[in-house]
Amino acid sequence: MPNITLSIPEDVYERMKRYKEIKWSEVARRAIVEYLEMLEESKLEESSEEFLEEFGKEFLKELESIPDEKAEEYYKKMRGAEWRRLASFTTRTS
Repeated sequence: MPNITLSIPEDVYERMKRYKEIKWSEVARRAIVEYLEMLEESKLEESSEEFLEEFGKEFLKELESIPDEKAEEYYKKMRGAEWRRLASFTTRTS
């Protein structure tokens, strides 16, 4: 299997050292694979405009009514939950 070198900020490295039980190379590998899958799937799927058209104008109005701050809050919660899920999965299989 080929190897890659990854540069990260010093503060991230210090935080990672607190969790010695986690195989960080596995976390990075899974993140890369998931990101590639997302990119590849997006090429096969319909565009976001087509998706919104399919759901109709009511859905679009509802989506547009969400304040940007609230949308950003939801995104951060989802992103944090996904990373916790990945980290806990990696820890359990170690």
